[in-house]
Amino acid sequence: MVSESDTRCLPPRFGAAFQAELETLLAWRRDVRRFRRDALPAGMLEHLLALAELAPSVGLSQPWRFVRVASPEARAKVRTNFAAANAEALGDYAGERAALYARLKLSGLDDAPEQLAVFAEAEPEQGHGLGRRTMPETLQYSTVCAVHTLWLAARAAGVGLGWVSILDPESLGADLDVPESWCFVAYLCLGYPQEEHEDPELARRGWETRRGDRPLFVTR
Repeated sequence: MVSESDTRCLPPRFGAAFQAELETLLAWRRDVRRFRRDALPAGMLEHLLALAELAPSVGLSQPWRFVRVASPEARAKVRTNFAAANAEALGDYAGERAALYARLKLSGLDDAPEQLAVFAEAEPEQGHGLGRRTMPETLQYSTVCAVHTLWLAARAAGVGLGWVSILDPESLGADLDVPESWCFVAYLCLGYPQEEHEDPELARRGWETRRGDRPLFVTR
């Protein structure tokens, strides 16, 4: 006799066609910096975030916290933060590398119709601490998993996502007035891309290439 709590079922079978499409999705996931200003359809953001909720998390804690940055005042603070952090980052380079850095477009803050600040709750009650006693950083790792899940879901829906990391976390948290227990993980820009590319922008601009000669693993 099967109990009411037994949720076993036959898993879906993902055939060769789906597997090929998944590989295409992974290959076409891009860090988008150039957005059209068209608004996303009503309910699209909520749908994508609902899919992000399916991401794995340590102890089933779901520690990610999304903040929709929508007001002109809040976005202006983020742009000011980025400008200062970007100027400092430029100072780390010299010569041709500095000139190349200065030419890179490193954010879509001016055009992306949707923007999200993503934080990890440092002490979530959910999960009861399972799996993070020796590795509390798994809360942030779990939040990154949610970001990646959102990234793929957005790409599958034709929506671009760009991850802005050139920001001062402490200032950003204060500007957005989030709880002190929230740790900043990512700032995301979402919208329809101005253009589509299969290769990363940093590769096209000559900053770095994706190496195919690295070993996939080491054996011990």
